[in-house]
Amino acid sequence: MTKAVTSYELNEKRFLDLLTLLIGETKTLQNRPPQLVPVEDNAGRHVLKALEPYTKEKGGVLKVERVAFAEGRGNILIEYPGTVENKTISFVGSHLDVVPADPTKWDRDPFKLVIEGDKLYGRGTTDCLGHVALLTDLFIQLATEKPALKHSICAVFIVSEENDDIPNIGVDELDRAGKINHLKNGPVYWVDSADMQPTIGTGGAQTWNLTAYGKNMHSAMPNRTVNSLELVNEALAEVQARFYKAFPAHPDEKKYNYDISSTMKPTLWKPIVGSFNTIPGEATIQGDIRLTPFYDMAKCREAIEGFVKDINEHITDLRSRGPFSKYSVPEEGVVGHVKITWNSLGDSGLACDIDSNGYKALGQATKEVLGELKPVSTCGTLPLVRELKDSGFDIQITGFGKEETYHADNEYASLNDFKKAVKILTRTIELLENTL
Repeated sequence: MTKAVTSYELNEKRFLDLLTLLIGETKTLQNRPPQLVPVEDNAGRHVLKALEPYTKEKGGVLKVERVAFAEGRGNILIEYPGTVENKTISFVGSHLDVVPADPTKWDRDPFKLVIEGDKLYGRGTTDCLGHVALLTDLFIQLATEKPALKHSICAVFIVSEENDDIPNIGVDELDRAGKINHLKNGPVYWVDSADMQPTIGTGGAQTWNLTAYGKNMHSAMPNRTVNSLELVNEALAEVQARFYKAFPAHPDEKKYNYDISSTMKPTLWKPIVGSFNTIPGEATIQGDIRLTPFYDMAKCREAIEGFVKDINEHITDLRSRGPFSKYSVPEEGVVGHVKITWNSLGDSGLACDIDSNGYKALGQATKEVLGELKPVSTCGTLPLVRELKDSGFDIQITGFGKEETYHADNEYASLNDFKKAVKILTRTIELLENTL
């Protein structure tokens, strides 16, 4: 008799055996071009080998396809076929690349799975190879038990998630190529988050450079020039003041449990080559914008460019710093101005549809397994999810790693959390089977 999917348990040995192989490849999965270009196939081949006995080609039930848009960098698509056409439940976003690890800063070898009690140490255990191994094991159980499900259960393991310097080879290109259109027939769970609870909102991120221009001058003659350091600070203060008026706290942020609203702040100085007795003719402050998903990032950039344009047109209206601090010295042929530039175009945030059956099923399953439902939102950014939602997918976000160890030294995940994860995912499937 076929077991109900909710009776499934994580096959600990099989899971750990696969995770050991995946973590063992992470030296070649590090993603920081041009120095480190990952070869995700080094991880993918272990996934494909684990699934091979259960594929249609070997007399099994799973449809497994590797789709690559760059040599050595294949995405993996998996499907357990359902009995009703055009019904899907999908797990997407678990990726085969990792952020770099510096072994000198780790207490253990980052490129080897180290098991200490419940803790699984190694680069990728939380982000995101632990999820890859988890979902692979789930599909092996489905293929072994062969439950009669209305929905086709699908997964997509992706490449190039940690860095987009080489674009159009991951899930974005799968979408453009029409390879995942069928996933629009049901909820899509982006499995690359942490701490067991659903993530219902993310933030948009945009980095910027604000540069002020004056003229180099000996510091004994400040009356004869525009001090770019003073100008860039005052211009930024004015831009920030206007930003917070244009993008105030949004009413929906409370509904989505955001701790903070949208922000614009400096985070870096561009180094200045000079001396104590020289007023610099150019100075740049760098920083970022974090925008809650209820605002559009393109419109935000447009608004800030308008602020800067207006500041330049009224440059003498900025607050000065003393009687000899000026932003226009026409008798010396010096008129200060500022310029905003963007470091590529930033991502927009995502507000998940919390009224969808996909979210309701995940929320109920999480509450049943963990005893509580505490969905979270963050101004941190997950790449690609907003684009997928805009393309027509019902994106929900969850994950079972440890938030505190994402991209961190001594990254680890909890074996017990992955055991609970199987319960959450299979209960989600069961609830959707009974709803849709």
